[in-house]
Amino acid sequence: MTIAYDDFARVDIRVGRIARAEPFPEARKPAIKLWVDFGPEIGEKRSSAQITRHYTPETLVGRQVLAVVNFAPRQIGKFLSEVLVLGLPDADGEVVLVGPDLDIPTGGKLF
Repeated sequence: MTIAYDDFARVDIRVGRIARAEPFPEARKPAIKLWVDFGPEIGEKRSSAQITRHYTPETLVGRQVLAVVNFAPRQIGKFLSEVLVLGLPDADGEVVLVGPDLDIPTGGKLF
């Protein structure tokens, strides 16, 4: 299926820096709670991410990631996930986070 550029442009993907990460044992599938700083324009947003195969909360803090910031928030148990942190599947289908290979200012928009 082909989409127009305007369709892509409506998805707001930004770079943020993980400020805090905690285990999320109450989640149905193993997950980590993330607090991601997207800079002054967007601020800090929360996300629940099923990334426990390759990451621990301790290894995530300070890491830059890409996330969709304009989806509607989603309630996951008692935790409100406000953004979708992006990843790709490895050979086993486990999530590998997507982020820039150089340090860039938080809040930058993907184009």
